[in-house]
Amino acid sequence: MDERSVRSIRTLASPSGARVMGVMNKSTAPIADKAPVCSACGDSGWREVASGDDRRVTRCECFLGSRADRLLTVARIPARYEHCELEGYEPGSNPSLVSAKMTVCNFIQQYPLDRTGLMFRGSIGVGKTHLAVATIKELIRAKNVPCVFCEYRELLKRIQDSYNPAAETTELEVLRPVFETEVLVLDELGAVKPSQWVWDTVSFILNTRYNDNRTTIITTNLLDEASLGVLGRPSGMREDSLGDRIGERMRSRIHEMCRTVKMDGEDFRERFRSNAMRSRG
Repeated sequence: MDERSVRSIRTLASPSGARVMGVMNKSTAPIADKAPVCSACGDSGWREVASGDDRRVTRCECFLGSRADRLLTVARIPARYEHCELEGYEPGSNPSLVSAKMTVCNFIQQYPLDRTGLMFRGSIGVGKTHLAVATIKELIRAKNVPCVFCEYRELLKRIQDSYNPAAETTELEVLRPVFETEVLVLDELGAVKPSQWVWDTVSFILNTRYNDNRTTIITTNLLDEASLGVLGRPSGMREDSLGDRIGERMRSRIHEMCRTVKMDGEDFRERFRSNAMRSRG
C-alpha cells in the first residue's frame, strides 16, 4: 500500500470501522525493502474487514496493542503497583471484597456508556489501590482509554514545588494531565492535613473534572462522614473524616461523581508479613 492510499484510508475510516468503497485494492500492496512486521495490515495500522459486498477498514490489533503500551507508559503507575492485576486480586470469601471486585468488573464492562467514577473506601491493606490500578490497566488494554495515576500527597507537593521561581515545571504543566486525562486515579485522597490552600486545590481539580464530565477513581482510608469542626480544627470527638480533610462541599461533589465501594477486611500486608515470619520460623 503506497503512502497516498494510507492517507486516503485514514481520511475515510474511523477507529470503529467506517465504510470504504474501493480503497483497499490488492494492487496497492506495498513494495518494501523488507517484509512488514504485521501480515494483517502491512504495518499500515489498518486492516480490511469484508462482509458480503461491503468492505470496511478498522484499526489493526498491532496498532491497538502498541497504543496500549504507550498509554500504560504515560499512565504513571508507580513501580510498587505495576504488578497489580484484576486477576491477581484475591478477595477470598470476604463479601465486601468480593463485591468490590465485581463492581470493578461491571465498571470496566459498562465504560464509557456509564462514566460514573468509583470511590474505594476502607481500612489500610484491603486492596483499594490494587483494584484502582487494575481498573485503569484493564481500561487501557481492552478499550485504549487514556488514564493517569496520581498519589494525592505527591501531587500536592509537585504543585507546591512549581511555585518555586527556580522550578522548571509550572503549575499548569503539573495539572494539565490531571485535568485532561479521560480517567484519573486519585490515590489516598485526604491524606494531607487540611489548609485553605489544600481545600482550594482539591476543589479546583474535582470541579474541573466534574464540569468536563471526566471519570475519577478515588481511594481513601477516611470515614465518609461530614466535618464536625472548622478548617484545621476538627471537633476532637473522632478521627478526621473525609469531610474534615477536603471540605464538605467537595465530599458532596464526590458523591455526585463516584459510586462508593466499601471495602472491609484484614490488612493483606500484615497477613503477608505474619505468614512470612512463620515460614522462616
